[in-house]
Amino acid sequence: MINILAIESSCDETAASVCRDGMILSNVISSQKIHEKYGGVVPELASRAHLEAIVPVVDQALQIAKVTLKDIDAFAFTQSPGLIGALLVGAEFTKSLALVFNKPLIAVHHMEAHVLANLIQPINSENKIPKFPFLCLTVSGGHTQIVLCQSPLNQKVIGQTLDDAAGEAFDKSAKILGLPYPGGPLIDKYAKEGNGNKYKFPEPRIDDLNFSFSGLKTSFLYFIRDEKLKNENFVEENLPDICASIQSRIVSILLNKLKKAATETGIKEVCIAGGVSANSGLRSAFEKTGKEEGWNTFIPKFEYCTDNAAMIAITAYYKYLNSEFDNLSVVPSARTA
Repeated sequence: MINILAIESSCDETAASVCRDGMILSNVISSQKIHEKYGGVVPELASRAHLEAIVPVVDQALQIAKVTLKDIDAFAFTQSPGLIGALLVGAEFTKSLALVFNKPLIAVHHMEAHVLANLIQPINSENKIPKFPFLCLTVSGGHTQIVLCQSPLNQKVIGQTLDDAAGEAFDKSAKILGLPYPGGPLIDKYAKEGNGNKYKFPEPRIDDLNFSFSGLKTSFLYFIRDEKLKNENFVEENLPDICASIQSRIVSILLNKLKKAATETGIKEVCIAGGVSANSGLRSAFEKTGKEEGWNTFIPKFEYCTDNAAMIAITAYYKYLNSEFDNLSVVPSARTA
């Protein structure tokens, strides 16, 4: 029996999870509300909030899993990428536990963990998981990637954004519309009431399997500026249609590249992951595309899409099986590589 305690602190969620033999026993997330009034995450405030939340979050995760720290066989943490101050809180806390209890330490890459969220099977669940090899479209606030996953620990990025990430495109579009932070979920909310074909926005022509969202963001900015010159109430009067239209274009950019990747690789096992995979428009369009293309499609449960520790725990479990441990000199990194 292998019990792993995992901690996630890469941005503005403090999270802890206990995994036993690959099954998630607990997944506790504390979200930081302080950043809302600043219109984005303030790194220094994020670090301080992690310091306040990490002990209560870990305690709660242990209680829900009905284990103690003495029962843990390995301690895992998010090493990269993320806000360096936030990462340091989780890293040093986890290293302290590994040192005190003389147990293995496992450093986990945040984006690899998002992919493996598709392998999470809660206890007493019959949820199907993808077979290897599979493709995963990983979309978050800071990253957009297409990953070819040959095995849990053999992942290759075959396409990625050249500028903005899809999550940034959502949040920046929301900011242009005057919506409060975080704006991505609000675009999704209003889009449900709108017509996604009302306004047309360009789809960038990018080679290979890479993405670009900067041009779309600029086009959207100029569109809103020009329409407000004609009618200062344009946004208020057409908000659902505007949100539905920009969301429809972001989703089509993502799925058109994913279709291309599936065609080129011949892979029919296809997943999505990351915070933006919680977007209802993307989830719906992904499942529809999967049926049209003959894919076996997989989407993590909502709680495993946004930043969470369960995905860190499941990744650490596979690393444990492969004896991939780290020593106390390991340091977090803000960068992806």
